[in-house]
Amino acid sequence: MLNLTVVICTHNRADLLILAIDSIYSAKVPQNCTVGILVVANACTDDTLRKVSDYQNQQNTNSYFNINVVEEPNPGKSYALNHAIRMVKSDYLCFMDDDQRLDKSYFIAVSKAIADFSEVTMLCGPLYPDWQGNEPDWIRDTGKYRITPLPIPEFNLGKESLDIEKMNQMPPGGQVVIRRDVFDRVGLFAENLGPTGHNLVGSEDTDFFIRAIEKGEIFRYFPDIVQYHYIDPARLKLSYLVQNSFQRNRSLTAITRKSERIPRYLWSKLIKYFLLSILSFHIKKFRHYLIRTASIMGQIAGYFNVSRT
Repeated sequence: MLNLTVVICTHNRADLLILAIDSIYSAKVPQNCTVGILVVANACTDDTLRKVSDYQNQQNTNSYFNINVVEEPNPGKSYALNHAIRMVKSDYLCFMDDDQRLDKSYFIAVSKAIADFSEVTMLCGPLYPDWQGNEPDWIRDTGKYRITPLPIPEFNLGKESLDIEKMNQMPPGGQVVIRRDVFDRVGLFAENLGPTGHNLVGSEDTDFFIRAIEKGEIFRYFPDIVQYHYIDPARLKLSYLVQNSFQRNRSLTAITRKSERIPRYLWSKLIKYFLLSILSFHIKKFRHYLIRTASIMGQIAGYFNVSRT
C-alpha cells in the first residue's frame, strides 16, 4: 500500500485553502493508495483554523482522506515546511500551495510514476495557470516585449518524462512529490530562505532541489502529474510584476552566485534597461523594460544576501 500525505503550508488565505482541499477530495485515488492531508497554518491570524475545522465536520467519513491541522508560529514558509517534514511518517510527501488545485488524475499519475520508476526519489510535473478567459491580452504576448517571468507561476517541460539536473529549470516547490527518506539524507529547507507571509522572496525550494541533486537524489519530471495555479487579479498589476521580478531574481542569485563580486555587465544592463524604460512612450515597451530593470536590480541585490547554507 502506497501512503501519501499532501502538505499545504498556508498563511491567511482560508478561502483559497478550502478550494485547494476541495480539489484533493475531487481527485481520484487508486486502490493501492491512501492519502492524508496535513495543513500547516503558518502564523495565521485569520479564520483558517475554524474554516478547516468546519470543512472536516462537513465531510462524510472517507477512508482515503484524513485532514490534520497544525500551527507553526514562526513566520516563514520554510519553518512551516520543516514542521510538516518532522511530522509526516508516510512514504511520500506531496507538496501543494494553498493557491493551487490538483488535477483529477493527480494521485493516479503519482502512483503510476512511483511504481514504474522505483529508483526516483523526487517527482514533479507541469503547473499550469488556471486561466479564466478574462485576463489582459499582454499576459499571452509572446513577442519581443513579452513579460518574463509571468506573474502566474507556470512550469512545463513538455510531454515526455525526463530527469531533472542542476542545469535544468527547477519546478515550483508546491509541485513536487518527495520520498520521506530524502530529508534524512539531504536535510531540511533553509530557514534563511523563502517567503514570509505573502512577500515574494523565494528560492528555498530551488536551494533544496540543488542540494538533493548534488547528493545523488534522482529527480524526474512526469507530464501527467498536473496541478493548476489560481489566477490572482493582484498579480496582474504593474506593481506586482516589478516586485516579483526583483524578489525572485534576488533570492535566486543569492543561492547560485559564484563569487562575492558583482559582475560589471550587470551595471551596464541596469543602465541600459533603465534608460530604455524611461524613454519608452508605449506601455508595452515601458512595462517590458521596467520589469527588466527590476530583474537586474534583483540580481545585484542578491550579491548582498546571505548565500545558501
